[in-house]
Amino acid sequence: MKSAFAESRPFLLLSLLFGISYYFVRDSNIPGLYLIAWKGAGVAFLAIYAWVRLHRLDGKVVGGIMALGALGDMVLEYDLTMGAVAFMAGNLLAILFYSRFRRHKLGFSQKLFAILLVPISVLIAWSLPSDRSAALGVAFYCLSISGMAAMAWTSRFSRYQVGAGAVLFLISDLLIFARMGPLSTSVVPHIFIWPLYYFGQFMIATGIVRTLRHEMAADSADPVHG
Repeated sequence: MKSAFAESRPFLLLSLLFGISYYFVRDSNIPGLYLIAWKGAGVAFLAIYAWVRLHRLDGKVVGGIMALGALGDMVLEYDLTMGAVAFMAGNLLAILFYSRFRRHKLGFSQKLFAILLVPISVLIAWSLPSDRSAALGVAFYCLSISGMAAMAWTSRFSRYQVGAGAVLFLISDLLIFARMGPLSTSVVPHIFIWPLYYFGQFMIATGIVRTLRHEMAADSADPVHG
């Protein structure tokens, strides 16, 4: 246990260091390339954390999801479309990943939440841009992020960590779309987008890794399995 903690701690601490500090330096005079790398480092270290802590294909997949998120963070600073493509690729990979870990029994309210989350989120996203020519593209992107959140919510990972983290990620994106319309002059998006996004990703990565490692430990301790 002690060696496992020592193995993961540097990457989680580095992720928190870069993820939290970026919030305070993002409006500074740090040269652009350094600031972009700083922005991507928070989630990039979550990718490394997943690769190191899960010595199996699942770790590579979770690491890939986080790596695509980090890539999207950085590319967005140059090209919004390509950044969105990177995030969509990560969302689609996450949907495929969560489909392998379905929760067999769902309460009615939880099932209803997941069912309604996608169409309501897409409708909200579509309605937000003042430039209506952008509305369809925004709605199409939101289909991937809301689908990811719904799949995370109905997976067998902790709903209060992985599911909630995915919903925070979704809310951060809806605030980005709101900045294109009704909240264009508000400070609310500037205050909340990054912390909702980063801590959402942090909750997702750590929640998945801890659940799968716990299951691996239980399987290795089971005499039937080895």
